[in-house]
Amino acid sequence: MKEDKLKTITNLFQGNEIRSVWDSNKEDYYFSVGDVIKVLTESPRARKYWNALKTKLNEESSELSHNVGQLKLRSSKDGKYYLTDVLDTRCIFRLIESVPSPKTEPFKMWLASLGKERIDEVFDPEKAIHRGIECYINHGYSPYWIEDRLKSILGRNKLTKVWKDNGIEKDYEYGILTNEIYRVWL
Repeated sequence: MKEDKLKTITNLFQGNEIRSVWDSNKEDYYFSVGDVIKVLTESPRARKYWNALKTKLNEESSELSHNVGQLKLRSSKDGKYYLTDVLDTRCIFRLIESVPSPKTEPFKMWLASLGKERIDEVFDPEKAIHRGIECYINHGYSPYWIEDRLKSILGRNKLTKVWKDNGIEKDYEYGILTNEIYRVWL
């Protein structure tokens, strides 16, 4: 995996440093497991705690233990790079759920509320649309821009459905047709 950008996430865990790497190919962050364990457990021996937890998860056949990767991350102690256990965003949340600590409770409650929101949206998709609109508003977009964006999404969905109904199946075929539309339009 190619390390594209080294990011330090400090606000996620109340100002504590959590080393992370952005992978632009997979469009995901990879977080240092040791840093997360250290913050959540306040253990002076976070590495030992993680090894014991990893063994326990392995015995329980947890997918989490199989998704651990290693990347070279800079040590805050000596500035050198060392292979460090890392997990992607989805798996780091699974790890947080697995750690018995009072500090994990706010994360667990937040994840539970997100899960409930998504289930509610399955039964009432309009809620997802309202959530999307609210997100755009929070990012500072105008109501006119949001309306145009929603219309363009609907138009794109209609167009891709027509293409699919006429035999287009592969992503690159959609890309070719999209490029042709833009080429003619411009």
